[in-house]
Order: sequence, then structure tokens, then C-alpha cells
Amino acid sequence: MQTRRILLASGAAAFAGGAGVLSGTALPETALARPRHHAARKASAANPDEGGADSAASAASPATTPIGPVDTVARWACIVDFASGMVLLEKAADERMPPSSLTKMMTAYVVFAMLQAGRLKLDQMLPVSERAWRMQGSKMFVPLGESIAVQELIQGMLIQSGNDACIVLAEGIAGSEEQFVALMNDTAAKLGMTNSHFVNSTGWPAEGHYMSARDVATIAVHLIRDYPQYYHFFSETEFKFNKISQGNRNVLVDKGLADGLKTGHTDAGGFGLCASSQREGRRVVMALNGMPSSNVRAHEGERLLAWSFANFELATIVRKGQVLDQAPVWMGEAPTVPVVVARDVSLVLPHGWQSKVRVSLDYASPVVAPVTAGQALGQLTITLPGAPAANIAPPPLPPVAPVAPGQPPAVMPPAPPAPPADRTMTVAVQAGNAVAKLGFGGRIAARLGMKHH
Repeated sequence: MQTRRILLASGAAAFAGGAGVLSGTALPETALARPRHHAARKASAANPDEGGADSAASAASPATTPIGPVDTVARWACIVDFASGMVLLEKAADERMPPSSLTKMMTAYVVFAMLQAGRLKLDQMLPVSERAWRMQGSKMFVPLGESIAVQELIQGMLIQSGNDACIVLAEGIAGSEEQFVALMNDTAAKLGMTNSHFVNSTGWPAEGHYMSARDVATIAVHLIRDYPQYYHFFSETEFKFNKISQGNRNVLVDKGLADGLKTGHTDAGGFGLCASSQREGRRVVMALNGMPSSNVRAHEGERLLAWSFANFELATIVRKGQVLDQAPVWMGEAPTVPVVVARDVSLVLPHGWQSKVRVSLDYASPVVAPVTAGQALGQLTITLPGAPAANIAPPPLPPVAPVAPGQPPAVMPPAPPAPPADRTMTVAVQAGNAVAKLGFGGRIAARLGMKHH
């Protein structure tokens, strides 16, 4: 027995007639990435909305994407495809940052977990403590000494970004905000949020309170996937409480460009945004932070969300039950068995990349009878080319050896950039139908080289 390896082809020609891969027209290069601007974007002293983080108002620098560098004024960024988890864009995505009110997404996740477990109910009334009532920053204006329904507190937390609502929820669930924060940190660890640590439930600036852009995207994905029944709270555009009506601070939700999640702002972290949108069957989750103003946040969020949908497509590489090959069968009543996959195999690809995808099939041959339908036979390997390297000149290197007086210093030439690594994924392949073992007479005939009938 030997391993049979077949290079099925690449891209749209991988299967007969190209039926396995969606066709798509490549967008013009100007649609893929806007030109990089290296001039710093200064905050306007005349506009108070432009105040805040000096570090957030840094020069635009490129983010990494599968199709090459793309500029963004966000200091931290991570955009992912919801279904596949493919990272479409990232910039300092694992760097710890002040998350401000993006923290409330983690608070909401713990609250939703309690609701789903039956330990909390939407109509349950929670008391307002003096600590919650005195909490500064954005508020839903909870009245001291009264009790408020959990559903209203969730709306106040997510729509009005109420810090006071967070504390009422935290104290009502865990007895104190400190105990609730312990639940937040424990949950974050279980979700693999390795660059997050919480000190409070609100996102109020505090030493040791941080998240990364990738972790913000991670909690957003889990909120949508794990608790879809509560996701609608993020998409409500307005909430009125205590005779005070406040709109959703997520401009993309208000404009109908996104269906949820959260914004935030502190002087240290700048203006942040986490948003998700679903278009033509694809959902994208975007986390941005460190922008110099709410106007820039809205514009950049809208631009990058549109970029994420315009430059990528969902391509079906192979369909469930599609015959990839006919595997030879040893001592079977049929000479071959079809090799198939158990599910559709789809990938998010940049437009025009179908021809770059390489597909190969590996299985042990021949397959020994009897063969059962669904029996594992081998694997399909799909290879995606690496992203183009950013065209950024490296800084000159220092002299590497002593030089004679009066001679210019010798420097090593800059090393060429490392080629981008290919990405691979494997999918199990299986027998498409059963093949019975030959009877005794048939086996004797096969061994004698006679054709079996």
C-alpha cells in the first residue's frame, strides 16, 4: 500500500468546469488599499471633540492584510471574518491598550451567561447602591435607593454606556464589583483572551486594566455566537430611562451599517469602536481603538467595514459529496470507491485569488475492502498564498566592523524581506459509498489475475 497524492489543480480550475469555486472579478488595485499617508493628523484645538490621547493622534501607518498594507489612523485594529475566523486586517492587534467602555462587552458576556444559566432573569429587580449612584462618566442616571429591572440595566449599559448600570449589575450578581471582576477575568481566560485583564466592570481608567484589539474582536465573536438571543440589545438605537432619552453611541448602528456592539473613549486610549455587520451571507467583526476623535472613529469604522466586504468573498472550494477521485479498492466487489468530503469547504478569499489557491488530495491506496460509507480515507490540503510584504524600506544598519580613519563606515546591506508564509488547512476525506469484500471465489479469481464478474 502506498500514499496516493493528487494535485487536483489550483483556483477556479480545481474541479471539473470550475464548479467548485465561485467566480469573481478582481477589483481594480485602487479599491484594495488606499495610499499610505505619513503626515501626522493633528488634533484641532478649536474642536473639543478632537482632544484626548496624544498617542492616539499619531501618524497614519499601515495595517497588515492578506492583500498588502492598508493605512488606518487607528492605533490598534483587528478585523475578522466571523464564520472562518480569518483575520482580514490587523495592526498592533496583540498590544495591550486601554479599552475604555469596550470593557462593557465583557461585562455583558458575564451577565448573559448568568441569564442563560437561569441565575438571573430579565425582569429581576436589582438595588441601586450609593457607589453606583455616585459613579461618574457616562450614566443611565439610576436613582439612589431604588431597584431596576435587569433588562433596563442591560439597555442602560449597552445603549447609553452607563457606568452606573454596570455597577448595579455587578453588585447584584456577585455581591461586589470586585467579585464580579474576578468572574470577568476568569471568563476571559477561558475564552483565550490572553492580553486582557480587568480591574473594573466599566472600563474606567485604572492601572492594570487592559485589552488587546484581538481580544475585543474575540469577545465580540463570542457574544454573537454564544448568546444570539441577547445580541439585539447592541442594535437598539435609543433608550429612555428616568425620563432621559439617550441614543446609541455607535454611529454605524445608528446609520444601519452595523447591527451591534460598542464604542468607548478615554484620554489614554483615544476613541474606540467594535462593530459587526452582515452582508450577503458574510459577517465581519471589527475592533478599532486609539483614534483622535468621534468623527474620525465614525469615518474610519465605516471605511474599513466597507473595505472588508468589498475586497473579500466567500468562495466554495469543494462541495459536500463532490467526487474528488476514484480510489482503487483491493479485493472489493467494485474496483473503485469515490473520495468525497462530508461538508462544503468554503474560504474567505480576496477577490481574484481563486487562481492562487492550491488543492491536493492525499490518501492510502489501494483501499482494502470491505469499505463502509463515510470511512476516513485521507485528507484534502488547501494552501493559500501568503500576503504581499509591505513596501517599507528598513532603517540603515549601524557599522559592523572597525574602519580605517577617513574612510566611510561600512554597513551591511539590508536583508531582503522574508517571503510571506503560505497558510494551509486540511479537511478529512471519506468514502462516498460502501464497497463489499469479494466472496471466496472472487478473491481466488482476483489472486489469479482473472477479471471478476
